[in-house]
Amino acid sequence: MTSALAGRFPGAVVGDVEIGDVAAGTNRRARVRLGYRSGRGPESVFVKREGRLFNRLALSALGALEAEAHLFASGVRLPLEYPAPYAAAVDRRRLSTVVVMEDVTLRSAQPNVATAPLTVRQVHDGLRGLARLHAAFWDRPLPASLHFLRPWTLGRAWAPVSCASLAWALHRLRAGGSGRGFTPDADTNAATLERRFRRWAATAATGPQTVLHGDPHPGNTYALPGETGFYDWQLVRTGNWSHDVGYFLASSLDVADRRAHERELLAGYLEELGKGGVVGPDAAEAWHLYRQTPAYGLGAWLHTFSGRGFQPVEVCLATIDRFAAAYVDLL
Repeated sequence: MTSALAGRFPGAVVGDVEIGDVAAGTNRRARVRLGYRSGRGPESVFVKREGRLFNRLALSALGALEAEAHLFASGVRLPLEYPAPYAAAVDRRRLSTVVVMEDVTLRSAQPNVATAPLTVRQVHDGLRGLARLHAAFWDRPLPASLHFLRPWTLGRAWAPVSCASLAWALHRLRAGGSGRGFTPDADTNAATLERRFRRWAATAATGPQTVLHGDPHPGNTYALPGETGFYDWQLVRTGNWSHDVGYFLASSLDVADRRAHERELLAGYLEELGKGGVVGPDAAEAWHLYRQTPAYGLGAWLHTFSGRGFQPVEVCLATIDRFAAAYVDLL
């Protein structure tokens, strides 16, 4: 910990380390309290490490195992609210990563949870942050420190695996795995979902490319006054702006709030994009792309539900419910 904090807190020597509860999902995470032998530093930090072997292999197949560690080690400052990185490292031989970052609760930030929808105001603030991120890298070469970022790709070789995973998730939901919300009807089939899921991934690799958070669901956000912050940058990559916008909007809002406010929220994002010097799409083109995004979000969270161990069941079901409603509404 002394080594990890040295860049931000020179002279701080850690004398005591107390590891809090370890939360296991796609990765393992813990808040770590610190005591100092000399100098000064934060009273606690947040540490993220690789998850179980199956999760590591899945992330490696997506090209996402090392992305967050590389991002935080790059030194690039992103123009939105996110935890300050202190240290990051990768051990490719062991498929192992570690990131030490700011504990944002020390700034009175409130972590959001995926089972509780965000308010319209929180989503508006989050979209402003995403617009600033997208504008900073819009359709221009990446700096050398970000050359590790990869575009959206879904190889055809994974299609049978993807289809089987979706079929199993649908089977679980029909068999009573949800107990609430979305229950697929007889006409909802894995093959159709897989085609639309893959089609969106292909679309996300077209048009002006920028840096994407990649996974901005509410469980990867936190609340500050007038600001929505983003953490868990495991799926950071390059792609079309609409991926982040559609994914964040559909996963974060209560269904009624999304239906009532999605157009104005999308307009607010485009306005903020313009403030960043970007000539973005017009309202009609933006709406056309936005309407296609729920197919990916629904597919992604059905895969998460199918795989088990990536996210708690209640988180999967709440997020699937919101994406399924958007999928039906906007298709």
